[in-house]
Amino acid sequence: METLKACLMNDRFASSTGVNLLEMREGYAKASLLVTERHLNAGGVCQGGVLFTLADLAFAAVANCRNQLTLSLNANITFLRPVREGWIYAEAHEIFNHAKVPFIEVRIYDEAEKLVAVFTSTGYRKPESVLK
Repeated sequence: METLKACLMNDRFASSTGVNLLEMREGYAKASLLVTERHLNAGGVCQGGVLFTLADLAFAAVANCRNQLTLSLNANITFLRPVREGWIYAEAHEIFNHAKVPFIEVRIYDEAEKLVAVFTSTGYRKPESVLK
């Protein structure tokens, strides 16, 4: 898993936003991000794309944990409460492990463990391995 984790942290965009992959195992992953002033939109809250990026990397960790290249087919995010600054965490769970089309849910929480957003995505498992 450490090699896969290193591979996923090569996601230059996610890394540039500050996303860190904390934990991953088959069917589960946890990622974090420290929301700072640079992540805020004109309304003074964390930009939705930042939350999506955090959730997307957690999704990728779960979807690819079996070393079979899996890409997102679709994704949906529902924003429930604003985040201004501080740590946020994304916990991803594989809800349905299908050989070709897995379904994964990611819940984003703030430091107070309040639910911030829910992200769901289906993936498509390709025949090739993630790690070459």
